Amino acid sequence: MSGKLKLILGGAKSGKSSFAMELAEKIPGEKIYLATAQALDDEMKEKIKRHKKDRSSSWETIEETEEISQILKGLRFQCSVVVLDCITLWLSNLLHKGYDEGEVFEIIKKFLDTAKKSDYSLLAVSNEVGMGIVPKNKLARQFRDIAGKINQEIAKAADEVYFVFSGIPKKIKP
Repeated sequence: MSGKLKLILGGAKSGKSSFAMELAEKIPGEKIYLATAQALDDEMKEKIKRHKKDRSSSWETIEETEEISQILKGLRFQCSVVVLDCITLWLSNLLHKGYDEGEVFEIIKKFLDTAKKSDYSLLAVSNEVGMGIVPKNKLARQFRDIAGKINQEIAKAADEVYFVFSGIPKKIKP
């Protein structure tokens, strides 16, 4: 299983992060949880605290909001699996920093190049945000559209893709 890219998609609170952790636990060796969330409010601070508590002490946690590819490059030979949680929060961070769509896709290209060259399994968690209503404001529509395109690019490159519905994972690739 080493060196594989797996994409785990699902809606909010679908169980995708828990499923990614279950998959990762099956891979022997050192495990890293790469968190992209920022504790910008009390609700997010509590969510981050819960996520940390849910992970066993065998997990190393790295928090990074922007330079994901640089972190992943630096992990070579240091672990057997990385859970990246999550792509859509990473996208949100990039958009709020002022990156435009073209710059975001250059960053994703670097991410995919890094993932393909890795010697560890990379489990990337992402929200499927295109199945709901059309957002009312321009930034939300832009986010939804870019997230959908990013998910497509990662799914094309991934060795395996899963979709999690109400806590039930379904393998959709290969």
